[in-house]
Amino acid sequence: METKWLEDFVSLAETRSFSRSAQLRHVTQPAFSRRIQALEAWAGIDLVDRSSYPTRLTPAGETFDSQALDILGSLQGARNMMRAHQVAGQDMIEFAVPHSLAFTFFPHWVTDLRHRFGGLKTRLIALNVHDAVMQLTEGSCDLLIAYHHPSQPLQLNPERYELLSLGSETLAPYAKADSTGLPLFRLPSPHGMRVPFLSYASGAYLGRLVEVITKLAPAPLNLDPIYETDMAEGLKAMALEGHGLAFLPASSVKKELKSKRLLRASAPGELELTMEVRIYRERPETARHTKPGALALWEFLQRA
Repeated sequence: METKWLEDFVSLAETRSFSRSAQLRHVTQPAFSRRIQALEAWAGIDLVDRSSYPTRLTPAGETFDSQALDILGSLQGARNMMRAHQVAGQDMIEFAVPHSLAFTFFPHWVTDLRHRFGGLKTRLIALNVHDAVMQLTEGSCDLLIAYHHPSQPLQLNPERYELLSLGSETLAPYAKADSTGLPLFRLPSPHGMRVPFLSYASGAYLGRLVEVITKLAPAPLNLDPIYETDMAEGLKAMALEGHGLAFLPASSVKKELKSKRLLRASAPGELELTMEVRIYRERPETARHTKPGALALWEFLQRA
């Protein structure tokens, strides 16, 4: 038994839709269906009537729904009691942040925040985008900072979560400078040559945005993938060694551009995408726990 199976089932009981619940739970529909099937295998009985549309629970499922709510409520209550013992950590604001923002945006943002807001204690939880979102939805952090683009929105229920905008970020191609001070690789490539491409791993949030850029390009970019990772810092390190071209957030290459170790690999304004940087929290009226420091910070950011 895994508690996320119970949370999946409660969501399905509320939405009566596998596809909608899969979105809300930040998993693919096939993965969500497998988790419901795993719960039914554990229970030893069908909980969902799959012969009807919209989705309906079986009589056993209706009974189990109330039991699942009680179990989850008891678990959350136990967790809150344990958190009450963490008095020393009540002034520590916990942020879930995707790796690309954790290395670049977050340190500078906190420095500026301390000048304007005052001293604050922070704990950074750096993860991939999916797991960072899960930290917020599972109540394991106070605030989530993430990129937003209309083509790849985060599936967070606005009735339960609210957001503020912290600024914007540009994703564009960069490459190492050659001996003449020009980029080793450029887009579009001269004479249609293949360009060694340092790419994000399949499913990475920034990788999906790079796909948007390439699809909107006026002509094929002739990218030849030779390396992949899910971390922008890993791609930057490879680009600095001259292995290929990488699409990177502008904040991650400020120092390298200033020292001319990396150069823009396309014309300004071309083959780029602007993302919004957002901060999210669980609405106080539905939050499982809130910290005074996190509330004060949110109010300050709203005013700012």
